[in-house]
Amino acid sequence: MNQDGGVGVIDRGVGTKVRPKIKKPTFYVIVVHNDPITPRWFVVEILKRFFNKNESEATQIMLLAHNYGVGVVAKLPKDLAETKAKQVNETVAETGYPLTFSVEEE
Repeated sequence: MNQDGGVGVIDRGVGTKVRPKIKKPTFYVIVVHNDPITPRWFVVEILKRFFNKNESEATQIMLLAHNYGVGVVAKLPKDLAETKAKQVNETVAETGYPLTFSVEEE
């Protein structure tokens, strides 16, 4: 804050104005992991249902996980990413499939 209690430009008195640096939030990515049991159609349905992906996006992410072991699903602030991954993992666990989602720092 500056001297009058406001936030913004700080006048140093010699003609130099300095803007305070604002820390950018750290984002995390949610990734889906490939496994040898979960059917592809199920992965696509989970991506559509929980991450609002359309058929094409969900299929592309599923294929990345299938071919490379993981696929990036979403980029969110840490708290939101952890909450979403936990919600999806709990729902998937109820089905008996070993599909998992994890959160990694970007």
